[in-house]
Amino acid sequence: MAFLQYNGVGITAMSAAVPRRIIKNYEYTQYFPADQVKEVVDKIGIFERRFADESTCSSDLCYAAAEKLLADNQIDRSEIDLLVFISQTPDYRMPATSIILQDRLGLPNSTIAFDINLGCSAFMYGMSVVYSMMQQSGLRKALILDGETRSKVYSPKDRRTAFLFGDGGVAALVERDERFGASYFSLNSDGSREGLIKIDAGGYRKMSSAETVKERVVDEYGNIRSDEQGYMHGADVFNFVIREIPKDIKALFKYAGLDNESCDYIVFHQANNFINSYLAKKLKFDTSKIPSTIDKFGNTSSVSVPLTIVSELQDRLDGDKRLLLSAFGVGMTWATAIVGFHDCKISNIVEV
Repeated sequence: MAFLQYNGVGITAMSAAVPRRIIKNYEYTQYFPADQVKEVVDKIGIFERRFADESTCSSDLCYAAAEKLLADNQIDRSEIDLLVFISQTPDYRMPATSIILQDRLGLPNSTIAFDINLGCSAFMYGMSVVYSMMQQSGLRKALILDGETRSKVYSPKDRRTAFLFGDGGVAALVERDERFGASYFSLNSDGSREGLIKIDAGGYRKMSSAETVKERVVDEYGNIRSDEQGYMHGADVFNFVIREIPKDIKALFKYAGLDNESCDYIVFHQANNFINSYLAKKLKFDTSKIPSTIDKFGNTSSVSVPLTIVSELQDRLDGDKRLLLSAFGVGMTWATAIVGFHDCKISNIVEV
């Protein structure tokens, strides 16, 4: 386990944007009988999601969130020295979407900008990178922009994934302040499990072709997708989670010299209700400290942890608070963080 510690760096403001279009899962019956849909939805606990339209990309959601954050907090754009964009659904193969957002947001050409291509644990990976750069340099302010349009990469005809994923974007402002105290991170990866959550084609190993975009039946249950749409082996993912995540959280608590009672809130990746309920019970967490957005936004991949903070902890992060953040997913990668918040200003969610 790779443990990291930073001091005097933290998130001072956050905002989020979601698409206007609401998908009601009980009514998502175009390809499946209503009784099957109800069975799946009741099990996973995802009742609504947000889908971007064809012209809206992850960068558009992040742009809207960033503009809201900058306006609400009267931020001088010339002081933004670093912009990190997190996504696995970027605008283009090249250039990096962060560079496009630097210009679109009117940030100076001196702004450092780069992308992080990682799945559900990526927000904590991005925090760690930004915290490190802020602590070790004279950078003034940094923006973490995290956006996903996962609805565009999963087949609505594959029951195993059709009801899970939604879209969203978040913006977080990072600054230096000794009042944040120490933050602790555990970042992990296991590429031997690359096949648990994957899109086989459309990259450079298996480039796009007429064959890769052709829909086909992929199993004995009649599920349909193309090679350029994502798939997931849910049972194997669950087994991975129950084996690795409690162990990682306990190890980070030990490294930091903290325990369950040390954290004001615990924010899990919003994969499904069953997994998060299992983790809470296994780790003996107080469920009143665990906010959830799985029912109304679904699984938004790396966006789910910060989106849950914005949605559920607005007006609850006044003064000094300590949060445990935990996420896992495609890769496989997983990350745990114990981070301090001090008077974090959270904007209302924007609809795009």
